[in-house]
Amino acid sequence: MTDDLYYDAIDLLKSLISHPSISREEKEAADVFETFAKNNMPGKTSRIGNNIIVTPTGFDSTKKTILLNSHIDTVKPVPGWTREPYSPDIDYENERLYGLGSNDAGASLVSLAAAYRYLAETEQNYNLIFVASAEEEVSGKGGIESVIPTLPHIDFAIVGEPTGMQPAIAEKGLMVLDGEVTGVSGHAARNEGVNAIYRAIPVISLLSQMQLPKTSTLLGDVKISVTQINAGTQHNVVPDSCKFVVDVRTTDAYSNLETLSIIQRAVEPFGATLEPRSTRLNPSSIDDSHPVISRLKMLGKTPFGSSTLSDQALMPWSSLKIGPGDSARSHTADEFIELDEIRDAIETYIRTLDKLYF
Repeated sequence: MTDDLYYDAIDLLKSLISHPSISREEKEAADVFETFAKNNMPGKTSRIGNNIIVTPTGFDSTKKTILLNSHIDTVKPVPGWTREPYSPDIDYENERLYGLGSNDAGASLVSLAAAYRYLAETEQNYNLIFVASAEEEVSGKGGIESVIPTLPHIDFAIVGEPTGMQPAIAEKGLMVLDGEVTGVSGHAARNEGVNAIYRAIPVISLLSQMQLPKTSTLLGDVKISVTQINAGTQHNVVPDSCKFVVDVRTTDAYSNLETLSIIQRAVEPFGATLEPRSTRLNPSSIDDSHPVISRLKMLGKTPFGSSTLSDQALMPWSSLKIGPGDSARSHTADEFIELDEIRDAIETYIRTLDKLYF
């Protein structure tokens, strides 16, 4: 049966690539997946926006529930493509499928769908729910976040992202902070005003060197980077405001709110303000003794911590990130997935979850 699942998965991925699905513009690809799900995936298929949900017909509330999830959206094609991004192209010599979204995260999506088809047709000690979600690449509120309130209690989730089929048991979160230091405007030719740029320099220097006390075993230190700065209106006016943007990659050593509080207190003596655009993209982690992790270790997989963000950041339950492909291929020109990676992913997902007790 695995061969049939594999060939169906390849055909589905080719069809998804053929239908552009840039974040917030996923309708065509969602239509493709919805049709596939209705025709091939056991259970009831429903839709919220461009999110496709498949739930079992015999849902048993006395059992635990596992969610399988990956996303259908992509980023825009970057410059440098030598192939057509929306034309699935198989290189049979090297056994690769090229196309936008093939690696991130189309291969994970179709492999998890194949695993769902197998597992849902056999007796399991848990309920299985599948969600193909939208807007992951922009952490949009019309993606998995809009689906979560409609789902039953979830005990565990597998999130499909390119990890080389190694289990990412911890993942960094993200906060974007808008900072500002104020001064007093004046004429640059005279000794007037208070230059906000000069007042911002020690703040930016502090942030560039700042290290929070606690370090995550898997994710290391919280990473703080000033990535944008803007000040001044013209060359002869002393600026009265210097604004900057701070990218903060949080770890499971702190919540986003705890991290924010520490950073804000550190810059207060300099008269700087830092306001978060959002604190919703939290870090996550799972104990490596969890039964799913134990089974993956038995299959020779090595747990690690991931610095890249996924829909895990929005999930209020235990989750694991694992999928075929290489994160380094994501968002690159001539993106591809190796065909054997899909076959291996289907088999690994099935072997990990089949007859699992947790």
